[in-house]
Amino acid sequence: MATEVEFTKMSTKGQIVIPKKLREGFEEGTPFAVIRDRDTILLKKIKLPGIKEFEFLAEKGEKIARERGIKETDVDEIVHKHRKVQD
Repeated sequence: MATEVEFTKMSTKGQIVIPKKLREGFEEGTPFAVIRDRDTILLKKIKLPGIKEFEFLAEKGEKIARERGIKETDVDEIVHKHRKVQD
């Protein structure tokens, strides 16, 4: 697909409407990574892992945590710390 350019504005609520012409081929609920680099914002369509992939990664994480002596309370603390940063 060739590069296409359209124009839009940000609303007072910080929302940006992607022009219809550029939305073609994307469905409602499509997940995107949003990347900012100075004055540029890039949307990249991503594929979220399915339940099997998530379970595989969780098992690997548990194994590594056991090997390194990381406790569940340590993980909880890290998760809460990072959630506060994002909120």
